[in-house]
Amino acid sequence: MSEPRTITDPADPRLADYTGLTDVELRRRREPAEGLFIAEGEKVIRRAIAAGYRMRSMLLTPRWLEVMGDVIAEADAPVHVVEPALAEAVTGYHVHRGALASMERKPLPAASEVLAGARRVAVLEGLVDHTNLGAIFRSAAALGMDAVLLSPDCADPLYRRAVKVSMGAVFAVPYARLDPWPAALDTVRDAGFTLLALTPAATAVDLHTLTPHHLPKAALMLGAEGDGLTPHAIAAAHHPVRIPMAHGIDSLNVGAAAAVAFYAVTTP
Repeated sequence: MSEPRTITDPADPRLADYTGLTDVELRRRREPAEGLFIAEGEKVIRRAIAAGYRMRSMLLTPRWLEVMGDVIAEADAPVHVVEPALAEAVTGYHVHRGALASMERKPLPAASEVLAGARRVAVLEGLVDHTNLGAIFRSAAALGMDAVLLSPDCADPLYRRAVKVSMGAVFAVPYARLDPWPAALDTVRDAGFTLLALTPAATAVDLHTLTPHHLPKAALMLGAEGDGLTPHAIAAAHHPVRIPMAHGIDSLNVGAAAAVAFYAVTTP
């Protein structure tokens, strides 16, 4: 058991992992380089631990000591207790969930490793919005997708906002980077997957007409909000596909489109 220790100085070096959490550029540089990520909230912390991530430290406001008592009892990392105002001064925002943990990253697997044994995967190109990325991971976990593959310029799934929006689903769905892009799509093709590129283009085939749930292996390709998939990515697919729209709407938010497409490829 790690004995909780109260900290009263926001400049205390023991709080270094939690400084400037709202500074996206700072955290993008720091977290992968230092091999850490931040889990926010009781459920997310518990899911990270259950997924085998090792805790570096935990930051709690006093009222969360009892709630997290069992986690503290098993922790072999420092537990820092701070008042809410000090937590806000360190992190840069009001930590209303009252519990943060700094966790160690695991080595990222190769794409071939996450594809082994998979039948349904998502392939994401250029998704830099952490909210959309987190929502897609949550849908992928809930709807039975086996893995997520990311282009090199996609956002970090372990960034705090993505983890929070996914409700910890980023820990449940294996993921890897496809690099170089889009040439590395050959790895997916060679593994026997049919590549389906989601696009609102009128020339695309309606997704349901392909009866995608019957495909032995399906890889759904989705692009960034607004721009969508690049022409090079669409050209690499077996089929450009679209979700039929009504009432003059041309497309869905990428998170919503992902959920609809995931359901289509996983449900008879």
